[in-house]
Amino acid sequence: MSEEEQLRALCERLGASPAQAVTMAAQLQKRAAQLAVERGLTREAALAHLLNVVVKGRNGEVPPELPPATGPRG
Repeated sequence: MSEEEQLRALCERLGASPAQAVTMAAQLQKRAAQLAVERGLTREAALAHLLNVVVKGRNGEVPPELPPATGPRG
């Protein structure tokens, strides 16, 4: 199973529709590559970080490295 397929399956298990999961998997891969360059991480470490953020967000948690949201979005 490819990385993209694994990410899609994970996103679906977290509640995304199949179409949303495709988009989310692609965004996670793209952002992981960006973070790897920006922070000098391996792509795998960057992806692991993002997946941690996604899972915590799905569980209603805010990772300590992210500031809490203030006020309504928009």
